[in-house]
Amino acid sequence: MAKLILQSVLFQGKKQDILISGKKFAKVGRPLTERDWDKAEVVNCDGLAIVPPFYNGHTHAAMTLLRGYADDMPLQQWLTEYIWPFEAKLTAKDIEIGSRLAVLEMIKSGTVFFADMYWHREHTMKVVEEMGIRASIGVTIAENLGTSGRIEENMKFIRNHCHESERVKLVVMPHSIYLVGEKLFKRCAKVAHEEGLVLHTHLSETIKEVRDCKKQYGCTPVELLDRYGVLDDNLVAAHCVHLTQNDMSLMADAGSAAILNPCSNLKLGSGVPKINQMMDAGILLGIGTDGASSNNNLDMHEDMKLVSLLAKANGRADALPAGEVLNMATAHVAMAFNVPAGVISEGFLADALLLDLKNERLNPLHNLESNWVYAADSSAIHSVICNGKFVMRNRHVDGEEDIVKEANACALEIASR
Repeated sequence: MAKLILQSVLFQGKKQDILISGKKFAKVGRPLTERDWDKAEVVNCDGLAIVPPFYNGHTHAAMTLLRGYADDMPLQQWLTEYIWPFEAKLTAKDIEIGSRLAVLEMIKSGTVFFADMYWHREHTMKVVEEMGIRASIGVTIAENLGTSGRIEENMKFIRNHCHESERVKLVVMPHSIYLVGEKLFKRCAKVAHEEGLVLHTHLSETIKEVRDCKKQYGCTPVELLDRYGVLDDNLVAAHCVHLTQNDMSLMADAGSAAILNPCSNLKLGSGVPKINQMMDAGILLGIGTDGASSNNNLDMHEDMKLVSLLAKANGRADALPAGEVLNMATAHVAMAFNVPAGVISEGFLADALLLDLKNERLNPLHNLESNWVYAADSSAIHSVICNGKFVMRNRHVDGEEDIVKEANACALEIASR
């Protein structure tokens, strides 16, 4: 089993030697023995600090190809007049190219996992496998956008666990209550439970969604899922901007997780989630970027900082301190998607960022955690480790120049179709 030793890395305020054996942290905070050093790859980490990497709880990876294509308009107009028509032109190869650009961007900004909701998922899965990170890839169900035959193909894909691997897992993703009806939503939840997969959906993203739901069903979207019997600890809901107090209680009691996407929600004018109330209710909160056409990047650090600042916006300066919001961007997302990672601790999967302590935004070093959350950006990331292996080393990802070049050519070609 391959061994990697991070020598003299700053962790918890002091320089330590950390042993990674295979894909897991084997020794953290304990002296290494002569046997540990034997046949290990030793990386000198003097001047570097180790922190957990980011886990992106909700995105649409291939939408990197639409970055800057349609901006500054409400969600429904954005979707119906620009995004869906553009997406109708995308081929499986386009999605592979867009996903490769997305994974490159995520690695460079410190993310080693993402939950993806898109089409031609096998091509995104291929890219993730090749580039060495993790993902929960959605089999997207959208009743009003697909035929019954296509839905059955999706269900078969799920049952067969197609293209899954150690680092790449499937997720059952009914798009939303407005694109998936009761019968199919219940079926998605049933299949997810039977196959041991997470159920992930958009939920209460806009005021319009909530109003339309109340008009049609006489209840909120969260209450509707509770009525369906699918609100449980297997559900991970994205956005959750417009929750009532009863919605929050229902989600907390059920053990459902919420993934906040503040940059995207603000840019689309969808609103600001009730972060403090959701925390007070006891909901497991994670963070995601949403897609690069609505954010417009996949930098989890930006969303993490914004979540913390939004929590303080109503005069609660002590709300959501650095350590807590960092957990929301790391361990909480990993927990929601059943990935035993997100912390630098023995027995957990060896995912980590190495931060360059010479970076101006990390100095002076009164408090590394504070500096990382409030002051720094991706320029401080020296290297990225996933599953015990470097996926970025000394700020370089193999093939990155070709990835960017191919994505630019692809986007131009799509726009001319």
